[in-house]
Amino acid sequence: MLHFKAPDFERMEKNFRTLFFNTLSGFKSLNLVGTISSQGQNNLAIFANIVHLGANPSLMGIVLRPASVPRHTLTNILDTKCFTLNHVHKDIVKKAHQTAARYPESVSEFEAVGLTPHFSNTIMAPYVDESTIRVGLEWRETLEIKSNNTKMVVGEVVEVILAANYIAKDGYIDLQKAGSLTVAGLDAYHITSKLFRLSYAKPDTPAKQIDDSV
Repeated sequence: MLHFKAPDFERMEKNFRTLFFNTLSGFKSLNLVGTISSQGQNNLAIFANIVHLGANPSLMGIVLRPASVPRHTLTNILDTKCFTLNHVHKDIVKKAHQTAARYPESVSEFEAVGLTPHFSNTIMAPYVDESTIRVGLEWRETLEIKSNNTKMVVGEVVEVILAANYIAKDGYIDLQKAGSLTVAGLDAYHITSKLFRLSYAKPDTPAKQIDDSV
């Protein structure tokens, strides 16, 4: 069993350290973030650091790296006050991965990788037409993380688009049925296999498996 301590981290080669710590937190949700510039240019970028922040109001957060290079996603969100989240499945994962390339601002990643923008009447930002679960959000606030100069953008969900048979009778969304992938680190994509769902935990009450049928 290996045992790493802080001095060991300093001696790690840069790319090794990046992958090591990106994987250390475990499997992460995987989404394509769709935005549009104030000039009408569509933008699409893959993100693995999106978190649920609350159900009422329905808030989600995206962590964005320091602006050492142009961050088109952040600029577009702050300019237009909206963005979309689009789940990634196996049929589009290679195209989704390619959106991480540093395309110039004048190039739409939709066109560059071969994905289709889809628009609704609710928000300006584009959805990914090929995605099975699509979420539209409006910007609410941007939080500064001073320890490493990253930012968390907080958005409120204003629209959700998905197939009816993905939703169980209690509101649970079956991500496996939707084909949603997860990611470890920066480049290892995984399919999921659900074990079971368990009842709400209460003291002195054994958990039971629950039915999540639609």
